[in-house]
Amino acid sequence: MALKNFFKLFAGLLFAFYLLLGTAFPAEAGIISKQQEIEMGRETAMALEAQYGVVQDYELQERVNRIGQSLVAVSDRQDLEYTFKVLNCDEVNALACPGGFVYVFKGLIDYMPSDSELAGVLGHEVSHIVEKHTVHQIEKQLLTTLLLAVATKGDMGLTGLASQALAAGYSRTDERGADKEGFNLCVKAGYNPYSMVLTINKLEDLAKEKGNPGYGLFSSHPEPEERLKRVMKQIKKLDPHPDITVHEDGTATVHEGDWTFNITQTVGNDKPEYRAYMLAGSLYVARQRGPVDPYRFIVYDNGSSATLYYEDVQLLTVYNQDAYAAGFGDAGSYANGCAQLLREWAPVANANDAAKADKDKD
Repeated sequence: MALKNFFKLFAGLLFAFYLLLGTAFPAEAGIISKQQEIEMGRETAMALEAQYGVVQDYELQERVNRIGQSLVAVSDRQDLEYTFKVLNCDEVNALACPGGFVYVFKGLIDYMPSDSELAGVLGHEVSHIVEKHTVHQIEKQLLTTLLLAVATKGDMGLTGLASQALAAGYSRTDERGADKEGFNLCVKAGYNPYSMVLTINKLEDLAKEKGNPGYGLFSSHPEPEERLKRVMKQIKKLDPHPDITVHEDGTATVHEGDWTFNITQTVGNDKPEYRAYMLAGSLYVARQRGPVDPYRFIVYDNGSSATLYYEDVQLLTVYNQDAYAAGFGDAGSYANGCAQLLREWAPVANANDAAKADKDKD
């Protein structure tokens, strides 16, 4: 018997069973097997790829897959073969299909170029799959979808069921759950703890500028202020340092003790506040590896921009715009000055970490 017909028959019998009992249909009936979940997701994924096409850029696809797989590796659901692909569409969005099929749109890569931001997005999407949010939503809506399937003589099929659920969006409870678990995945995988703060803020900026597309990352999300409060509450438990102060004029300062690093310039979609989150969170990741070695700060000069690293941890990219504002001739020379400033932070961080370790022993 075809899987579609089996699903229809089983769902109909179950529906009749609950009607006879006179009880409510359970929220998570567990009637969709893992194989059915995978088939629904695969057919939906094929439809998405047919509609948008996949970006033909091997390095980009590998990068997104690498980030996604690193999150899956620390998740509580590894019984699926997850795939991560970039769709050839300029929209800033992402979707998680049942069964482990995750897609980001090319526009999102352009809008959120860093690994940290992508991890924030992918962590959220992976969490929807881990928690089976779409599957449970289909089961909750089975009464309606069953009647519709009967009315259409079964033409809806598995693709229709999954596509309908994705279009309907997640409940706010599911979205909050995906935020919470997505944050945990990012931290466990060693990404910037402010990853989701960056993505939430940027999505809100985009929604204000261009409107809300109403699906994917934007569907049924709680108000951004509430989402940020919840994520910040999780971050506070980590007690990350350095700290961040955003000033009334929009500039930001990353600081610890008497050490300060000022960020004054908005570059593209990145406000000083966002760039401060990037730097502070990345420095937090660096210090989790042990005492900070001041000689492991590296500068990669790309001409009009230069990127600062601690070992392989990307800290901050600076531009000629930053250099001119700070009185330097170009991004490379400014980045070298920033690297020296970060070397001065190392003993401050090490002393604070040692003091905290001693306090924890008492």
